[in-house]
Amino acid sequence: MADGVLSAGVNLEAFAQAIAAIQALRSSVTRVFDCLKDGRRHKEAVEGRDKGFLASFQESLHSVSRDLGELERLSNLVGKPSENHPLHNSGLLSLDPVQDKTPLYSQLLQAYKWSNKLQYHTGLASGLLNQQSLKRSANQMGVSAKRRPKAQPTTLVLPPHYVDDVISRIDRMFPEMSIHLSRPNGTSAMLLVTLGKVLKVIVVMRSLFIDRTIVKGFHENVYTEDGKLDIWSKSSYQVFQKV
Repeated sequence: MADGVLSAGVNLEAFAQAIAAIQALRSSVTRVFDCLKDGRRHKEAVEGRDKGFLASFQESLHSVSRDLGELERLSNLVGKPSENHPLHNSGLLSLDPVQDKTPLYSQLLQAYKWSNKLQYHTGLASGLLNQQSLKRSANQMGVSAKRRPKAQPTTLVLPPHYVDDVISRIDRMFPEMSIHLSRPNGTSAMLLVTLGKVLKVIVVMRSLFIDRTIVKGFHENVYTEDGKLDIWSKSSYQVFQKV
């Protein structure tokens, strides 16, 4: 392989000369416009000024034509890059998907909900297994044990007044945010959080755990026809759907 030629088929020496030719062409074009801008500013007679202006303008145009021809000649010597030139990891940039066209957000949300349900049912299964082990031990000892109720995970069993107290303290910590607490089903708390005039959030609680959140715009309706909080319909704005 000759010196100054890339393995990809590009002549480095001709490439450098082409860059210099581009700079020379820009200078020639600048001189043409300078000549037109200055016009006839010579102190000679009118006929002499016209001849001097024409001579200077023709010389500038000749320089532009000469530099342009040199650039075209060098561009043919540069060569064409090989299509088989390895681009390594940069060649994968064109394969990146568009963020709005990928289901990444919905998959993450589904995985988050699945993880919460898995944690909840794992706690229930652990309680049942503990009951069965205690029952087998009692039967082996000949003692009749009463069937115990299913034990809920201890982290989820909290009195409602404790949850209400925590929510009220959070409400006092952030004066620019209002929190309205309700218990339509008698047990699980539902929060309507209003942040200024920006958005509203419906939060479904399971004790102190957040089971579901729905973010909507400030002017969107958050109630159903019967006056209850609407925990199923999504916001009509995509920006709030992705919060």
